[in-house]
Order: sequence, then C-alpha cells, then structure tokens
Amino acid sequence: MNGRTDPRAGLDRRLTWRPAGAAELDDWAALIARTAAVERPVWFERRADLAQILDSRTNPATTHSILGFDGQGVARAYARLTKNADGDKAVGYGCVDPGWQGSGVGTGLLAWLEARTRQRFAEDSKGAADSGDPAARAAVPKLRLYMEEKHAHQAALLGGCGYRVVRYYNEMHRPLDQAIPEAVLDGGLELVGFGPGLHEAVRQAHNDAFRDHWGSEPRDEEAWGFVVNDPQARPDLSAVVVEKASGRVAGYQLASHDAEGAADRGFKEGYTDLLGVRREFRGRGVAQALLADAMRRFAAGGMDKASLDVDSENPTGALALYTKMGYRTVNRSMAWDKEL
Repeated sequence: MNGRTDPRAGLDRRLTWRPAGAAELDDWAALIARTAAVERPVWFERRADLAQILDSRTNPATTHSILGFDGQGVARAYARLTKNADGDKAVGYGCVDPGWQGSGVGTGLLAWLEARTRQRFAEDSKGAADSGDPAARAAVPKLRLYMEEKHAHQAALLGGCGYRVVRYYNEMHRPLDQAIPEAVLDGGLELVGFGPGLHEAVRQAHNDAFRDHWGSEPRDEEAWGFVVNDPQARPDLSAVVVEKASGRVAGYQLASHDAEGAADRGFKEGYTDLLGVRREFRGRGVAQALLADAMRRFAAGGMDKASLDVDSENPTGALALYTKMGYRTVNRSMAWDKEL
C-alpha cells in the first residue's frame, strides 16, 4: 500500500487481523448477527449482502476490509471502507463483538479506517493525475460513518475521536391498514413496472435527480448493480414513471423487503430504498403517485407498513410530502464526518 502510515499499526494486538474473503464469510456474518442481537439495529448485513460486497472491483475486500479473530478463531471485530474514485469522502462500516466493546478495539478500527482513507485519497489523486486529468488535485481526505441515534456508545466513541454530526435522517413508517391516498399523474406521464430493461435508464435518472442532494454522488454501473441486485431487492414492489412521448424516465421508486428482519421486528414492511424525480418533472404529482402505488403494492404483498428514510434537510421538501401521505418518524440516524 502507498502512504506513510501502516493502517494496521493501531489495531488491537490481542486479535489476529486479515482481510475479509470467501473463507471468512460465515465468521463475518456471525459476528454482525451476534452484535445485532444486542444492539438491535433497524437493519444489518447478512451473509448474502457480504458475499455481494466481496464482488466489488472499486473497493476490493483484500485492501478495503479487516477482520479480527481471537485465539479460538472467533471473529470479534471488523471494518471496511468504500469510496468512489472521484468522490469527496470515504464511508466506513464496522462493528465490535459486544463482549469486546469498551476495551479499545473500536478505537483501533477507527484508526485503521482513517489511515486507509488517507491512502485511498492519495491513490485516487495519483490515478487522476497520471491519467492527465487537468482537474486532478489533492483533496482533503474525509471519512463518514452512519449510526442510529439510540446507539449512545457509538456516539461516545465517534465524538471522542474527533467526529461531528453533519446530518440527521428520519426513518418513517406508514401503516397500510389505513386508506391509501389517491394520486393522479399529470397528463403525458404513465406508471410502469420496473425490470432489467429500465436498469440503465433509471440509473441515469437517479444520478440526475440526486445531483442537488447533500452527500450524494453519481452511481456508476458497479454501484448501481449493488442496488438492483441486492438480495432483498423487490422489483415487483417497485415502479417507474415515464414520459409517454419520449419514454424518458421522470421518476422511480425502488423497493426491498427484509423477510428475516420482519421476524425480529414483529411486522412486515415494504421499504422504499430510493425515490427520485427529475427536476423538470417535479410539481406534476410524480412522487405522490409513486408512493401511493408503492403502498398498494406493499399491501397486496402482505406487508403491514410502508417505510423509508429521508434526509431531515432534504431540499425538495420530501419530509413534508411523506408526512402529508401519512408517514411518521419512528427512529433517527446520523452521519458523522471527520476531515483527516
């Protein structure tokens, strides 16, 4: 690796560390499940999600992940990093076995994530310069981590290590045993099902719709593949609004369902992962029509609730729209940043 600091230097020496790979999948998934059983997050990665992560070319697990094993070969901690080649931030993920929390392992993982972030920024800057990109410059490395508001122990760790909250997100639910609102599309638009034939068109629409959203970066084909091929993705619960005359995608609602999580939470939810409307189609009822359609699809699929997450400072007024359509905030999460 490039860089003056060995990312492993701060890792707890009571554990043996190595990158995640196919041989570590079961241990990795077991660690996350064991931690989730105590911390009770809204969602956590399972084995199928981790297997998908191992396929990444942009953020290969061999250099972007680390797993710590105790003397008995049990995985006790992990961290991983993702970053777009031209992105202004890296995003970190990780957890520590509940029995090992408070012993300094988490602090070591943060140090690894920070050191690897510095290296990744240097690598991307050099790659851009070598390619002759006239805009290539040395960006200030920045690491972002997400956590639920209820996890006070994580907040204490991040705050103590110099991170600050930069954004809040609301998890919102809408019961489906209530009347579903009627929503009529403006003339010239129609709602169609989502399938492989629309994958690329919706990716382009998403990048267009979210270019004015805080923290959003364009998704390349690999990143989009993680969305449409997610193990929990439900194209049958998703939909797209297109302009009849041109076939241009005006907006989309992409949904998923976590069947395993439903058993833990005691209810079934259809989750809207992504909802977007291109600027030129805003104000024509597209978002309302997509949400109402999602509710009908979710209800027909046996779901109890419709759910989604929204940036509390979303510039399009999404929070007000969701509230108007019956969604209510049930949980909050935060994004924490540190410039390195």
